Amino acid sequence: MISQKTLDELEEHGWDYILGARMRNQKEVRDQVLGRAGRYRTVSPARTQSKELSPLQVKEVWVDDRRYVVCRNEEHAAKDRADREALLAALQDRLRQGATSLVGNRGYRRYLSARGQGFEIDAQKVERERRYDGKWVLRTTTDLDAAEVALTYKQLWMVEDIFRSMKSLLETRPVYHRTDAAIRGHVFCPFLALRLRTELESRLAARAESCEWASVVRDLDRLEEVEIAKHDTRFLLRTEAQGSVGKVFQVAGVALPPTIRQVS
Repeated sequence: MISQKTLDELEEHGWDYILGARMRNQKEVRDQVLGRAGRYRTVSPARTQSKELSPLQVKEVWVDDRRYVVCRNEEHAAKDRADREALLAALQDRLRQGATSLVGNRGYRRYLSARGQGFEIDAQKVERERRYDGKWVLRTTTDLDAAEVALTYKQLWMVEDIFRSMKSLLETRPVYHRTDAAIRGHVFCPFLALRLRTELESRLAARAESCEWASVVRDLDRLEEVEIAKHDTRFLLRTEAQGSVGKVFQVAGVALPPTIRQVS
């Protein structure tokens, strides 16, 4: 989601890009791209098991010489519908109580219109919001297939998620770099994390093992060793290997330490 000035500079240099478009704020995207009829192509179908890929459909749309890819996830669409219905039900109850201050709530205001001295739920606004359920729009200058455009963009989400996980697990504080070497090192860390995660997931897939990354991080975070001392003897106690820990250690070729071991 980058400004038009930045887009112009990217195209002036002849650099290809894949960028997220603002569906509600960009008139061209809202009115022309999302309003264009056409069939979606299924990249990955609805899941029957949680370990399968999330469902994804894509549709290519051209506006003059600008190429867009509309992506849709039916699971996210169902969640968006359920969230909206719950919000509208709560909003209706609050309106019956005369809570006109709700207009200050950005989430509520999206569905309201003025009526006399108060407000009411606008059916047309609700219907317009349905168009966005489970969707995101990409703009690209690449020659990649529409499905590959969507999957490539999802890799960016993975990188960002890894960077957040890395900073959270390592409890890193903001760092203000003074040298080019420090900047390169900071950028290299999430790249290395991505490479290690990809390798681990590939090894799990090769053994027909599939684990949600959030579960892997949570399970590994629970694995600890505690040192205790009795008289002049010290021991290390390992916590129980829960969830995916055993699988992860196995595919990584690392042996779990024993539950209890004496420290020499």
